[in-house]
Amino acid sequence: MLAVAAVVLVLMIAVADVGIYFAARFRAAGAADAAALAAAPVTFAPFGAVGSPADEAKRVAAANGASLTSCRCPVDRSWNPRTVAVTVAVRPRIPGMGAVTVTAASRAEFVPAALLAP
Repeated sequence: MLAVAAVVLVLMIAVADVGIYFAARFRAAGAADAAALAAAPVTFAPFGAVGSPADEAKRVAAANGASLTSCRCPVDRSWNPRTVAVTVAVRPRIPGMGAVTVTAASRAEFVPAALLAP
């Protein structure tokens, strides 16, 4: 009977660990998407944005519980479409494994000409 209880306990811990990992994975993916979407319009200098696209991506990633690890978000004064790419990291603590790093990347396109559409 004790062996069965031990096996059940080990399985419960394993399921909880997997759940913590996937929750962190979804949080990282959401933070990466939000950071990319926030940084994209800031790349358009005439838009009147204050600060850099990387600063905006970092702020939004932190608000979503992640840290920005990379931002390919060049400022462009032209009216050409541009794509930004960001990578974020989340560090959950998983019992028995300690802190692990979960990363996610996202891209967003900004089309300045769409601002002129009726």
